[in-house]
Parts: sequence; C-alpha cells; structure tokens
Amino acid sequence: MDNLSEALEKLKLASTDCANDSVEGCLDCLLKALANKNTEASMKIREMGVLPLLPTLLSPQSSCTPKVANVIAEVAKNEFMRSSCVEAGLIPPLIQLLNSTDQEVLLQTGRALGNICYDSHSLQAQLINMGVIPTLVKLLGLHSHNTALTEMCLIAFGNLAELESSKEQFATTNIAEELVCLFQKQTEHEKKEMIFEVLAPLAENDVIKLQLVEAGLVESLLEVVAQTVDGEREEDIAQLKTASDLMVLLLLGGEHQGLTDAPGQYESMQKLFEGGKGSVFQRVLSWIPSHNHQLQLAGALAIANFARNDGNCIHMVDTGIVQKLLELLDRHVEEGNVTVQHAALSALRNLAIPVVNKSKMLSAGVADVVLKFLQSEMPPVQFKLLGTLRMLIDTQAEAADQLGTNGKLVERLVEWCEAKDHAGVMGESNRLLSALIRHSKSKEVVRTVILGGGVKHLVTMATSEHMIMQNEALVALGLIAALDLVAAEKDFVGANLVSVLHKLLSDERSAPEIKYNSMILICAVMGSEPLHKEVQSLAFIDVVSKLRAHENKTVSHQASLTEQRLTAQS
Repeated sequence: MDNLSEALEKLKLASTDCANDSVEGCLDCLLKALANKNTEASMKIREMGVLPLLPTLLSPQSSCTPKVANVIAEVAKNEFMRSSCVEAGLIPPLIQLLNSTDQEVLLQTGRALGNICYDSHSLQAQLINMGVIPTLVKLLGLHSHNTALTEMCLIAFGNLAELESSKEQFATTNIAEELVCLFQKQTEHEKKEMIFEVLAPLAENDVIKLQLVEAGLVESLLEVVAQTVDGEREEDIAQLKTASDLMVLLLLGGEHQGLTDAPGQYESMQKLFEGGKGSVFQRVLSWIPSHNHQLQLAGALAIANFARNDGNCIHMVDTGIVQKLLELLDRHVEEGNVTVQHAALSALRNLAIPVVNKSKMLSAGVADVVLKFLQSEMPPVQFKLLGTLRMLIDTQAEAADQLGTNGKLVERLVEWCEAKDHAGVMGESNRLLSALIRHSKSKEVVRTVILGGGVKHLVTMATSEHMIMQNEALVALGLIAALDLVAAEKDFVGANLVSVLHKLLSDERSAPEIKYNSMILICAVMGSEPLHKEVQSLAFIDVVSKLRAHENKTVSHQASLTEQRLTAQS
C-alpha cells in the first residue's frame, strides 16, 4: 500500500504532463495494486483525490489513455466507487474515446463505461441520450473480427436493450444486420448465447422485429433447431429452447385482429406466413407432430401467433391444422405437459374466432378433445379451455345446447365461478355459463344451469366492472326468467336479483344497454309473486319514470313500457 500511496502522489504531480514516463509507471503501479486488492486500492485512489485528475489524462492522442481507462474500469467494479467516477466527470471524455481507432483504447473505454453504469438505469439512459448506441453499433461492424471488442459491444447492448428508450435508437441503426451476420459466423455455444441475450429484448420492438426477419434471422434460427433437435448435450437443449423461443417472439403481436386492421406490428408475422405457403410457416408446422416437447410448444405457440387475423385463421383451418393440434392435445391428456396444453388451446381459441371456422372446428371434434382437460387443476389451462369453448359456441345454437346440457361441464363452471384466486378463470367461467344460455336459448340448458347452482353467479356477474360482462349476464338472466321463471325464482330471490337491478338502474354510470336489459329483466320477473313484491317494495316506478327522459331513445322507449307494466301490476 505504501508503493500505491507513493504512486498516487507522483500521479497527482505528473498528471499535467501525459507524456511524462512517470505517469505510465504510476498507472502500472495502480493496475498492479487493483489486481491484488481491488477494494482497498480503490478506496485509497478515492481518498487521495485522484479520480478528478483522470479526465485530463483521457486524451485520444496520449499513449497512457488505455491504461487510464483500464484503471477506471477496475475501480468501477466496486459499487461504492461508481458515483465517485460520475462526480469526477469521467463519462463525457470516455464517450469521446469511443470514436478512437485504437482497439485497446476502445476495449478499455467500453469496459470503463460498462462498469460505471452497471445496474444503473439512470446512467444507462444518460449514455443513450449522449448517442452511445449508434457509435457502438458502428464499432461492432468495424471490429467484428476482434473477439474482445465484440464481446464488449454485446454486453453493452444487452444492458442497454433492457431500457425501452434504447429501442428507438437501435431501430435507426443497422443493429439487426450486424447481429444476424455475427450470429451466422459463430460456432461456439457461449457466443451464440451472448447474441441471443441481445436479440431477445430487441425483438420485442416491432420495427427491429421486422428488420431481424428481413436480415435472415429466422432462417438462422431454423438452422439451429435442425442442428440441435436430436442433441442430448445440455448446450444443444439450451440452444434449441432459445432458438425456438426467439422464433415465436418474432411472430408475437397483440390479440387476434379482424381483416380490416392495419398490419403495423403484424408485418413480420405476415411476412413469414406468406399466405400459408411460406417455407418458415411450413417448417414450424412440422414441429407440432415432433416428439420434442420444446418444439411442440414452439410450434403450437407459433400457430397461435399466426392465427391473429381472420384470413390466416380461415386458411389454416381449411388446410387441416386443427387435426394436428387435436392429435397433439390427445398426446398430452394424461400427465401431459402443461405448457404444451396451454399453447395448443391458445391456438385453437384463436382459430375459432372467425365465424366460418366454428362449425368446421366443431365437426372436427374440437369440443370433445377440449373437454378432456376439464379436470385440469392448472389455471392457465383452465383459462384457455374456457376461452376456446366460448369462442366455439358463439352463434352455434346446437353446440351451445349440447354443451349446456352437459352436467359435468356446468358443475365445473360453477366451481370455477368461485375461483377468487384466479380472476381470469372466474371471469371466463361466468362468461361461458352466460354464453351457453344466450346462444342455445334452450329451456334444457337453463334447467341444467339452475340445477347446477349457476344462477347466483350470473347475478353477481351483472355487477361486474366490465360492461360487456354485465350485459352478457343480464341477457342470460332475461332468458332464464323467460324460459323457466318458476324453477329460477328461489335462486333469484336468494341472489338479491331485484336489488341488483335497482342499483343498475339508479346508477348514472350504467351504460344504456345495461339500463335497457335491466328493465327487460324487471318485466320478465314480474310474473313471480315474491319477486313482484320486491319490485314494489323498492319503488322501481320512480327510478324507471326518470329514465323516460334518457337521451338514448331505446332506453326511454323501454322505460315507458316498463312504467306502464309496473303501473298496471301495482
């Protein structure tokens, strides 16, 4: 430590003259001390006030610059030193050095900046604002043959790409081209993994996603899959997972879109679909019957992602994809892979959205296969199962009738309507229960739901914060009242239906559809003596008469009819 103190004193004296040989000697001494006892040496450097002297030594022309940058990189390995490096004004001169042509200067500068800004989003954002991204991308292109520099750039990209603000800057560079080119050259597993770690966050950006597809990343990933699919080494399994996951990410977008939606973020997916004739789409399709669970999963997720507009869905159903997915699900019924079940059900749910696909999928036996997972205890599977059935029966009266009279299904739905720990499952169960009644309009289905104890859940659903769910519940309850009021009477009373309807009609925030359907339901339950008494006791006539002045003509007209009915039966 005495030698270090001496070297630091000398450095303070000599720092004004970078050409001085003693500066190089002092820096060597510092680097040696940092290599032996980094923490103690760093504290000494800070105590003796050397950090503020270093910016003047970071001259592009100076021979000691790489060593100065190396000292900063070593010091900044310690978290407690990073703020001192920032306060000493080291970031601006280091960024200037990224324009150097000296590869050693570039390497040590990159290390220094990386260590100072490590784990600090605010400092990384500062680097982004100072334009570091285009500079680093340019460096990667110029020095791709230099392994150490390439790794430094990749580590920097990996850290910066986590910040949303970086994606826009990356999108204006040729990062996609550079990374794909670098990826294609790699033979070592570790290097490929490093590139994967940068590609994954970048591929979340729609502009970069398309750039990566156009740069040929998909073909490279398919090659990795082909090379590793039969491999048993850990690195083969890891590469197969990463490559197939990244493939799915390149297809990823929002929810299912109708034919009228602008392509926008779906461009990369459509580019690969190529009207269902694309080689990439065909290759992904071949993964579904594979014996490899990772490929089955990726294949099913890819189909779910391709199935994000009506045109793609119709084409896929017409070309027999449903059968492949059903065979895959059949292989995973007993002790199956939950992620594969979830992915295959997601694909079927999306494919069932276009009206023309529903009857075809029902004829193919989709509902029967989906029902095999009714006993699943996994909420993600339950959620997708419910969504798939709900999509299938939409406008399909016969299927709704068949499923709605299935006691085991209704029993399970009622059970899941109480799954308070899983809001998604609870919501979907309620919606399917309502859909069975609304699309079948069947007295038998209504009776099955009443016997299964589903009425109280539909009444609760009418108080949902989501207007669409409120409306679906009210329409279903209206059908129950119209088709079998006698059987439902006890449940309506027990669930305080009349009180719920009074609140919905009194609430100014209730949408016109909610008010309209609530009044229809009031008229429907008037045929029941106990419910009629409740209606009278809550002075509904006052609430309804106010709605005659409602701006929505349908609501005001229904209010007049309801008021007449209430007056006639008072």
